[in-house]
Amino acid sequence: MDISKLVKKQKDFFETGKTKDVDFRIESLNKLQESIKKYEQKIGQALKEDLNKSEFESYMTEIGMALSDLSFIKKRVRKWSKDKRVLTPLSQFHAKSFIRKEPYGVTLIISPWNYPFLLCIEPLIGAIAAGNCAILKVAEDSPNTSKVITEMIAETFPEEYITVVNGGKEVATELLEQKLDYIFYTGGITVGKIVMEKAAKNLTPVTLELGGKSPCIVEESADLKIAAKRIVFGKYLNSGQTCVAPDYLLLQNSVKEEFEKYLKEYIALFYTNEPLKNEDYTNIINERHFNRLINLIKGEKVIHGGDIDRETLKIEPTILDKITLDSPIMQEEIFGPILPIICFDTIEEVEDIILRGEKPLALYLFTKNKKVERDILRNISFGSGCVNDTIIQLATSRMPFGGVGNSGMGAYHGKYSFDTFTHEKSIVKKYNWIDLPIRYMPYTEFKLKLLKLFLK
Repeated sequence: MDISKLVKKQKDFFETGKTKDVDFRIESLNKLQESIKKYEQKIGQALKEDLNKSEFESYMTEIGMALSDLSFIKKRVRKWSKDKRVLTPLSQFHAKSFIRKEPYGVTLIISPWNYPFLLCIEPLIGAIAAGNCAILKVAEDSPNTSKVITEMIAETFPEEYITVVNGGKEVATELLEQKLDYIFYTGGITVGKIVMEKAAKNLTPVTLELGGKSPCIVEESADLKIAAKRIVFGKYLNSGQTCVAPDYLLLQNSVKEEFEKYLKEYIALFYTNEPLKNEDYTNIINERHFNRLINLIKGEKVIHGGDIDRETLKIEPTILDKITLDSPIMQEEIFGPILPIICFDTIEEVEDIILRGEKPLALYLFTKNKKVERDILRNISFGSGCVNDTIIQLATSRMPFGGVGNSGMGAYHGKYSFDTFTHEKSIVKKYNWIDLPIRYMPYTEFKLKLLKLFLK
């Protein structure tokens, strides 16, 4: 595929103005919705082949979430696309001021392998709603899902409007060399920096959805059984390969023994006593990541799990104890089914530990103490999070999802997806029946006094 010709083809199509028509956008969203439903079984099978996701988990965390956000946006895009009137300053009398919502043009969406359907299609929904063309660079590490997405998009849209590009690092690099109008990247921090560096050469705006070490805090006042249940769900969902999964657990010493017991109970309840034989338990995406995770377990104190199956690339839900900030597992995002525990005595210790690192993508706090809740939410910067639950902050189209600092920039979901792919063009329409002379030379003392009245 000639990448430069593809970009030129999309630029030519965008310049026809067809995508700016709101009816065209809604029709496109309808087509995408129908196509997802048509391909639902194929998508589920591909996710099973790539990650061993169960039918339930595939729908709950990928297909269903995409359809839900699509439906939410489709119903509201006409309203969002309208010009927005704003008040005009008295100094600009007589005029009308408004903001016009304008698509960027040709957008590039680079999606990851961990939620290969959702994290490709959800940004695309925003790009379509805002009136853009889109090139989708799908993940090579989830080839079956990428193949289905390629087939589905090719059947639904012409390539000059929306198309899929497959390939590895070389293809991604060539795409990033093009003069695009917007880049939306989901993935790791290292590649995210490369994306931003490439985008800077053409001054292309970017959204970076990255990751990092998201802390989960269990304070002594928490409902320990519910906390354990919800942490096990959030941590081991998709075998820990979730950007907002609790990365490590900060556990108050006073409840350590009791809480660890509940964690083990819920792991057994959810995944059975033989999780490696559980057909619904997700595998690690490939051997490279599998080996990386095994090395993170080596030499650490395993208090639950730790067994592996190299043939199926499965690692048991694992808990590590006696972890310090200097432990190897605390030097990188885990992105796997391993939960390290760091103990603390006071909540001030928690703040100090988290503030030593980069700003996390997510933070989870389990407490009934209002002061603790207030202090943590006020004092620590993070992308999004929950009090007394994990990861569910993603499952709404009414709030933005995104990182801060090292965990990313920009946000999407619902209207925030539309806003991300939209340029707000400010316009003042001035009327001709009066033309105040104050701004024109020659400048006088009287004009200065009037100016100060207007602009104070």
